Amino acid sequence: MKVILLSELRGKGGEGDVVDVAQGYAENYLFPNKIAQPATPGNIKQLEERRHNIEKREAERIATAEATKAALEGKSVTVDAKIGEEGQLFGSVTPAQIAEAIQAQLGVEVDRKRVGRGNNIKTSGTHPVEVNLYREISATVNVLVGVTEAEAAAEAEEEAAEAVEAEETTEAVEEADAE
Repeated sequence: MKVILLSELRGKGGEGDVVDVAQGYAENYLFPNKIAQPATPGNIKQLEERRHNIEKREAERIATAEATKAALEGKSVTVDAKIGEEGQLFGSVTPAQIAEAIQAQLGVEVDRKRVGRGNNIKTSGTHPVEVNLYREISATVNVLVGVTEAEAAAEAEEEAAEAVEAEETTEAVEEADAE
């Protein structure tokens, strides 16, 4: 069934897009929640008349998302959590906690539903988390769990040194095998 989206629908499209969905999904979810309307000839004609306004709103949303991306990209936030033995957390760090930390520490408001879709963080350390801002625009924020930024920098230096050492060992073994 073809419908006209009245707002963004993740995975399908944005406002004003004509998409094909299952009839039950449209009738039981999209129409009652005013997310879409049927793609009748009359509604399509109205859509064409509103197209200019939709494009203007879309440009504003993209500009806002790009500005937010610039404010978030590569930044770090610290989330406090109780840590047990061997760096395991009691519970986990949820997207809501990450969104609150971003709001408190960076001053940028982010919807918790757009923070790091996937598994919750269950270990201490530095974790890169993707924040989906709008459609394909996303930013990566480093979440420090149970560590300070100085400790995280030291941890990153250690990992880099270990990687260099492992590479040197591999080269030495390859040279020995060549002889």
